[in-house]
Amino acid sequence: MKDKEKAVVIFSGGQDSTTCLFWAKKRYPEVIALSFDYGQRHRKELDCARAITKEYGFEHHILDLRLLNELAPNSLTRPEIAVDTDAPETGTPNSFVDGRNMVFLTYGAIFAKQRGITDLVTGVSQSDFSGYPDCRDVFIKSLNATLNLAMDYEFDIHTPLMWLDKEETWALADELGVLEVIRDKTLTCYNGIPGAGCGNCPACKLRKRGYERYKERISYGNQ
Repeated sequence: MKDKEKAVVIFSGGQDSTTCLFWAKKRYPEVIALSFDYGQRHRKELDCARAITKEYGFEHHILDLRLLNELAPNSLTRPEIAVDTDAPETGTPNSFVDGRNMVFLTYGAIFAKQRGITDLVTGVSQSDFSGYPDCRDVFIKSLNATLNLAMDYEFDIHTPLMWLDKEETWALADELGVLEVIRDKTLTCYNGIPGAGCGNCPACKLRKRGYERYKERISYGNQ
């Protein structure tokens, strides 16, 4: 029997997925967080994921996908490879992990089906996708159709942030009442520093720019 009262959130412990976790909490009586250990250099995000789910009472599972480290070497899985500080003129950034979102959502779908759950939530965004092809709306729609065909099951992949930039994502977090949680307890930094992060990697720059723009908007609106 399919359970539309539950959702599985693909959860890293970072800004976007944590925002989605609380977005799902507003919409579903029961939310399960699913994280992945893929040998990421910023693996402290898993500690953040554990802490957040424990503090706010979410069921949480971590799956071992460290094989990705061997299959797709990149700056997020190999400490000897420096993270690109700027987007390359051509191709994807060296922080792109080939197949990551496809694998995460596929495992998430298998996990959900075994529990009779149809709804999956992921924090990908085409507005701030940093050149990652697996964050595009067309990919999510394509994979949703493929998973339905592959398992003869009606999955529904939700992407609350798909058309939001980082400023709008901070606004959503504030609307959900968890801005301080996102600001202080999540880890987005590619170098594994929680909160504001290192300030130099692309993820930190994007996060900080969005936060500053949102705070400016709030300050201007209060004048």
